[in-house]
Amino acid sequence: MISPLSYVDPAAKIGNNVTIHPFAYIDADVEIGDDCEIMPHVSIIRGTKIGRHNKIYQGAIIGADPQDFRWKGEKTYCTIGDNNIIREYVIINRGIRNSGGTVIGDDCFIAAETHIGHDCLIKGKTVLGNGVMLAGDCKVGQCTIMSSNSMLHERSEVGDWVLIKGGCRIMGNVPPYIVIAHNPASYYGINAVIMRKHGFTEDQIDDVAKSYRHVYQCGTSVFNALRRIEADVTKSDIRDNIVDFIRNHEMKIVAIPKELE
Repeated sequence: MISPLSYVDPAAKIGNNVTIHPFAYIDADVEIGDDCEIMPHVSIIRGTKIGRHNKIYQGAIIGADPQDFRWKGEKTYCTIGDNNIIREYVIINRGIRNSGGTVIGDDCFIAAETHIGHDCLIKGKTVLGNGVMLAGDCKVGQCTIMSSNSMLHERSEVGDWVLIKGGCRIMGNVPPYIVIAHNPASYYGINAVIMRKHGFTEDQIDDVAKSYRHVYQCGTSVFNALRRIEADVTKSDIRDNIVDFIRNHEMKIVAIPKELE
């Protein structure tokens, strides 16, 4: 299942039933799990560990050297989970530190020409559209969609179940369950359509809507909005996810006027 026209370093660890097509390059200190398919002209660079049942398309570079002047050649890492699709010409950089590194979860779809910078964390079941750009040390929550040509600046974090519209530039933290659009980034409502398709109840969706009316539509400070949410919305995992995300980021979230932070 390994083409003689590919290069696989003898020190690489290749699982069972792995297909490696012609002209792929597999470096030393690489692990590829069972049932993966590596298409032509893919490069998988040292320090990369790939789980099971992933398909990586033509021209992608996985575990590329980080594009950060702080990295001085240390051994660093990139970890890919299971059941991911990584399309053409995606670049995923390794971390810049000798622990942790860049991590992609399970069941993600990463479309063509996306770039994921060093030390990013992409949780499971996430979709990154064509040409998405993530700078270093970004985090993207599970079941989130970043549409084509959207961008995260360094150290930005996106919560779970978020939809970021195409071309949107994010500099900051996006709390869970909302839609963000335009430039500068603006609150565009809650992600009700996707949530409904994936089994959220109408009561749960209503709780999300109530919460974000306090945050984005009442003209009060984020601090007061959190107090109102806790008073007005029944305690639940969804309410806690919203409140905890905002508090854990020191109430600094996108699309809030400076005077209301």
